[in-house]
Amino acid sequence: MKNLNNKVVVITGAGSGIGRALAVNLAGKGARLALSDVNEAGLDETAALAKDAGSPDVHTARLDVADKDAFAAYADAVARHFGQVNVVINNAGVALAGDVTDLTYGDMEWIVGINFWGVVYGTKEFLPHLIASGDGHVVNLSSLFGLLAMPGQSAYNATKFAVRGFTEALREEMLVAGHNVGVTSVHPGGIKTAIARSARVSDKEDQAATAKLFDEKLARMTPERAAEIIVKGIVKNQARVLVGIDAHALHNFAKFTGSRYEDVVALVSKRVLPAKPL
Repeated sequence: MKNLNNKVVVITGAGSGIGRALAVNLAGKGARLALSDVNEAGLDETAALAKDAGSPDVHTARLDVADKDAFAAYADAVARHFGQVNVVINNAGVALAGDVTDLTYGDMEWIVGINFWGVVYGTKEFLPHLIASGDGHVVNLSSLFGLLAMPGQSAYNATKFAVRGFTEALREEMLVAGHNVGVTSVHPGGIKTAIARSARVSDKEDQAATAKLFDEKLARMTPERAAEIIVKGIVKNQARVLVGIDAHALHNFAKFTGSRYEDVVALVSKRVLPAKPL
């Protein structure tokens, strides 16, 4: 994909954070946008920003990405509105903190529904349209935590590792089939978004302390800079996009130390993670 001018780009989770930054960035490149989120107020704000940035057509809809039937109806509506679809960015995601012993099945099913099944639905429902366009691209947001595991993030890790495996296999399938559809797995490190503040936590976690650690110590990059890196990766048809120095550093650390990285992470985590409430 040489450029994104006049291309139809679908972005889930567009109401804030990286999704909003992607919408504004792509609007400035002349893309036509299909934006969705469960947060309608945030979605309306993003749509206004995208129009101001120059998008010639902005379509918005409230969408729960974990709802398979709703996603199917949404994909049909987008295809009817624009007549084609070129790029789908499965960005919507949530966080869940807590040890395996403390997490409820309900919370684990909730995060899998959004972070994994939402990506699967978005990919499968739009893939026929991307193939038909003759110039398509799937972008799935995994995470740095889709490259290495962290204590207290088992459910989040599971979804993001799953997104990575699903996306890498999809890229191989597109190459085998000869379809002109690029596929990119994105792995952001700490980005200044509200994901930690809106995360669910187990009863044994201090939600405020966890969010403060993320916001003050780990979130280093702006969503706008992250969007620039992701869009560049789309244009270059990169298989994997690492976003942030932390993503590059920790990915290389895990790659070169093998499974020994788990021992190091456990040791460091004892010292830096917030104490659990009694």
